[in-house]
Amino acid sequence: MEKTIELINTRIRDGNARAVRADQMPDIVDELGVKGALREVDVVTTGTFGAMCSSGAFFNFGHSDPPIRMEKVWLNEVEAYAGIAAVDAYLGATQKSETQGTSYGGAHVLEDLVAGNSVQLRAQSKGTDCYPRKTLEIDLTLEDMNQATMVNPRNSYQSYVAASNTTDRTLYTYMGALLPNTGNVSYSGAGCLSPIPNDPDLRIIGSGVPIFLCGAEGMIIGEGTQASPGNGFATLMTTGDMNGMSTDFLRAATFKGYNSTLYVGLGVPIPVLDEDIVRRTAVRDEDLKTTIADYGVPNRDRPTLREVTYAELKSGLVEMNGEEVKTSSLSSYKKALEVADELKAWVESGRMELALPTRRMNTQKTPRPMRDQARTPLVRDIMNTNLVTIGEDEKIQTAAKRLLKGEINHLPVLDDTNRLVGIVTTFDISKAVAASNGKGETVRDIMTRRVVSTSPTEPVDVATRKLEKNNISALPVVDETGKLVGILSAIDLGKLFERGWKR
Repeated sequence: MEKTIELINTRIRDGNARAVRADQMPDIVDELGVKGALREVDVVTTGTFGAMCSSGAFFNFGHSDPPIRMEKVWLNEVEAYAGIAAVDAYLGATQKSETQGTSYGGAHVLEDLVAGNSVQLRAQSKGTDCYPRKTLEIDLTLEDMNQATMVNPRNSYQSYVAASNTTDRTLYTYMGALLPNTGNVSYSGAGCLSPIPNDPDLRIIGSGVPIFLCGAEGMIIGEGTQASPGNGFATLMTTGDMNGMSTDFLRAATFKGYNSTLYVGLGVPIPVLDEDIVRRTAVRDEDLKTTIADYGVPNRDRPTLREVTYAELKSGLVEMNGEEVKTSSLSSYKKALEVADELKAWVESGRMELALPTRRMNTQKTPRPMRDQARTPLVRDIMNTNLVTIGEDEKIQTAAKRLLKGEINHLPVLDDTNRLVGIVTTFDISKAVAASNGKGETVRDIMTRRVVSTSPTEPVDVATRKLEKNNISALPVVDETGKLVGILSAIDLGKLFERGWKR
């Protein structure tokens, strides 16, 4: 038995179509079997509600009198891209405010507009014969614009890696705050309720397919940027009219240490045409896998800590290295259910008919890394290997003499096995001498034990960020065994800058 899209749309128009949420489909298949589920169910509705940074909107503001060709555009002091036409602009969700920084950004402007609030439009131009006006400053609402069309380059990942952190400090990322020493695991996605896991071969999901987007009827444009369906990481490029959207399904957020982002409610209705689609939509969280990546390694290809299912992630605990680690979701499963339920109501009330893709997406595609021909300098290229060190039980006076003799400001402290256990600076010794008249104390008493270090293979720009973030002027360089192999100082970086390296 097979159905046609025409048959399903006829049932939708007649009010006879049966739609079910994707999370309910496995139990229906268990009860009725594949053939029975095919007879019973016409549409499976999916949903997800999560941070989708690669989102934004095109605006047409209309022509002023006298007219202006907007070369620079700001909405509530968030700059939009104006290199399109005279009064068109694109505002990205992660663009930050020039006056409020990361606490307000493009996502907040989008939410303000959808909420019915007015925003300040400010524009500049050098002026031309056909567009003589040079400045413009007015307040606009969504209704004042000719078009406000959301166009999101990358939405609704098929799956996304979960994140943890093996370093000894908290990291603030687009995956939220990651606690030190794998203290937590952060993940995103609605699992079996998400759109693409219910159509992993992208038979039904493709260009021209109608969708639920932030409370409005939208459409899939095609594959999203950075799509990698060949690796199980397909994405979607989507669009919809902002005038029909709701703040129930569109919310701005700010991630500490990262930037603003937009929470997007997105759902795709899947027509149940044949038994293969029935089997695909009967997926459970136990069947869906992703990996936990170590965000403590600042490389493009982060190490995998372990493979995990969405059932494990949603349970609140996963096992790592023999210990239970708490998990938390950046996305809202509750809101994802609301998306799928709203979409179900649209289908059963006849509000939304379905369509098959006008163009299929390449299911084997994988993205390429940047073709960067210039090799990024590594710490090992510039670190100082002429080491002056000291033991933790030696006297402070001895440390002072070594600093003076070596004409250095940092002295790594090693234990009996020659592993790095601390660091002392000229400032540490000056304080100790002033406090105790230089008598009786050892290096152990004054050294800094929590040492910020680097590795020989770490990119120099990453090491530089460590120096800036921690307000220090040198980093001990340790290998994978914890052995000290060098030291990187601001002086070493200065020499690199002199040779023409640009960050």
